[in-house]
Amino acid sequence: MDQIPATPKLKRLRLKAITRLGFARPNAAGLAASEAAALRLRNARRGETWTRPDHITFLIPLVGPGSVRNWGKVTELLAYTLRSLIIQSNENWRAIVCCQEKPPLTADIRISHLPFDDPTPGNDKWRKLQKLYEYLAKTETSAGLAMTFDGDDRAAPTLVEQLLNAPSGALLTHGFVYDAAHKRLALARPQSLREPGAKAFWKLCGSCLALPFDPAAPSSKEQMSFLHDMSQHEHRMGPYLASLSGTHLTKMADPQALYLLNHGENFGERRGRVSFKTRFVKRFEIKDPEVRNFVEEIYRV
Repeated sequence: MDQIPATPKLKRLRLKAITRLGFARPNAAGLAASEAAALRLRNARRGETWTRPDHITFLIPLVGPGSVRNWGKVTELLAYTLRSLIIQSNENWRAIVCCQEKPPLTADIRISHLPFDDPTPGNDKWRKLQKLYEYLAKTETSAGLAMTFDGDDRAAPTLVEQLLNAPSGALLTHGFVYDAAHKRLALARPQSLREPGAKAFWKLCGSCLALPFDPAAPSSKEQMSFLHDMSQHEHRMGPYLASLSGTHLTKMADPQALYLLNHGENFGERRGRVSFKTRFVKRFEIKDPEVRNFVEEIYRV
């Protein structure tokens, strides 16, 4: 199964407006499954408040060894990703890596492997995300946040601590992008009049969105259905779908993640979709040596 295409922007604006007016219906014709799930969640949650999350679950769909040139490089990058979680200031997290072959994993009870054996040809990232969210629905027992996290991105040491202060979920508007091939670093942030070419972190990197769930809530079934269906889209659909569902995301302007680009095994590189990101980093490169040294030390790049 391939990634489900994004809803056209004009259609998104129209549906958001209808939703704000109270006229949107989950069974309306022409809705994507994710949009219908978002509207069902919005209706089911009327009168509910989000329980403060006590942990975060990172869901990592890892590319299989049969789809890459250098499996050793993939597992090396994953080790850095997992290390960035292990050194978190708040230890209340778990990570689930879904892949055909179990990679070498750091011996930590919070890290586990979810086997994947679907032989369907083609890009399997979206099927892995499906399986991860189905597993999430079966195994979670307390209120938390779920965050899709790529196996080559890195978390700041305070990411979990910051996210757990956002009971209704969070969106990373700012974050670092590092071009490994050219040794360049940039800060992704929303576009402004002063910086018309800037890009918000969530528009560049998939490790950008944490969404709430509560197995004890009356709306728990709709919550998990929404998470599952939303995961089948590109990450740029996340804020729109969260808005439809009535989930108010905290926008995190304090950079809490790093997107590693052009390391040789990027998912986007295999799809031919990294050139504009390379140009972005070149245009907004951080040249201050103190800032670079600080970021490189924090993220080990």
